[in-house]
Amino acid sequence: MSDEPALADFPKRSTDKLRFSDTDRQGHVNNAVFATFLETGRVEILYDSGSPIAAEAGEFVIARLGLEFRAEIRWPGSVTIGTRVAAVGRSSVTLSQAIFQDGRCAALAETVIVQIDRQSRRALALSPQAAERLRGLMG
Repeated sequence: MSDEPALADFPKRSTDKLRFSDTDRQGHVNNAVFATFLETGRVEILYDSGSPIAAEAGEFVIARLGLEFRAEIRWPGSVTIGTRVAAVGRSSVTLSQAIFQDGRCAALAETVIVQIDRQSRRALALSPQAAERLRGLMG
């Protein structure tokens, strides 16, 4: 996660407005809020109500989240979250994301998400159609 990405490197882009309540004592956006920005980016892919990726009996859970802070984010304004698929497994997808403010990369993240069966809470294979759609978002 050490290369300097550009927003153009990410096929999916989302935007979040910064709120004053996102700031901390130092006047910048609190580091915990970065994870919320990442959620915005991944939810738009995984839970598209018009074309859901999850199986009818399935849902997605985070298995791993790696987050590298690169710069402060300051209020007011907005951030743009770039998301791409890095890998598709049998029941998992690895997302690569970056958070940008005013064109500057403020954070990089890699998240492994696993589809599980709602009842058994065990891994549930992605459908071939879901896997193909996710591969279409590889960068």
